[in-house]
Amino acid sequence: MKKSTFLATAIFAGAFAQPAFAQDAEPRFFDGFYVGGSFGLDAIDDENGEGITFDTDGDGEYGDGVITTTGANAFSPGYCNGAANGAEASDGCSDDKSRYGYGIRIGFDQRIGNGPVVAGLLVEGALSESEDYSTGFSTTPASYTFVRGLDKSVAVRGRLGVSPGSGRGLLYVTGGVAYADIDHDFVTTNTANSFTMTNDDDWQLGGQIGAGGELYLTDNISFGLEYLYSRYDDDDAYVLVGAGTAPATNPFLLDSGETALRPSDPNLNIHSIRTTLNFRF
Repeated sequence: MKKSTFLATAIFAGAFAQPAFAQDAEPRFFDGFYVGGSFGLDAIDDENGEGITFDTDGDGEYGDGVITTTGANAFSPGYCNGAANGAEASDGCSDDKSRYGYGIRIGFDQRIGNGPVVAGLLVEGALSESEDYSTGFSTTPASYTFVRGLDKSVAVRGRLGVSPGSGRGLLYVTGGVAYADIDHDFVTTNTANSFTMTNDDDWQLGGQIGAGGELYLTDNISFGLEYLYSRYDDDDAYVLVGAGTAPATNPFLLDSGETALRPSDPNLNIHSIRTTLNFRF
């Protein structure tokens, strides 16, 4: 009787212990720390008609015309949102350089209660090989191309998503702030004037917003696809055009003795499509 009672008790306890053990052993997806990386394409976003703009009177306000001694517009050949293929507008322009971007990240996700909602925060450091070009053509003829690229950036983003079904997948939106080191350069076929880049390597504050999806491949490794739009207010860098060997009648010198130029769009905008791979603790 005692043996039977002991056996029944053991079976009864085991029946409850087994599902409890199984429940404890089941992984809780998207709930904890992770480290990972991203790789994808960074595409420069250009507005139609983008080119370069001028401050000829030194008041810090751009939008002045570069006027010749006859009153003509020295940049009447026009502008393009690309890199000049030659000295004349008829030579055309090549497209911006949309190239690879890659980064590393560390983050934390937290399930809200026992439901499908997941909230998280991540810090990401990234590099990019893309470059933005803005060009103007003068009647000399000559071309003037302002070059800028995202050298490196650090971002802090939150994300909020839903993890339906078994919880192995996540659909989310993300957004936050970013701080980027933007490199600047200048290329021209004008050999008369002097050209001095100012604030050519500076850090700028920006914002990011995007969305993505992520799926667990194993209990500790997740793979994702993400779209991210980044916008940086890049209005500090400019090129100062001086006399060089040009005469005082040079259009760049007529108003105040020098002219500052920069891209007509002061914002650097990047669309990124990237894959992500994360190791989750």
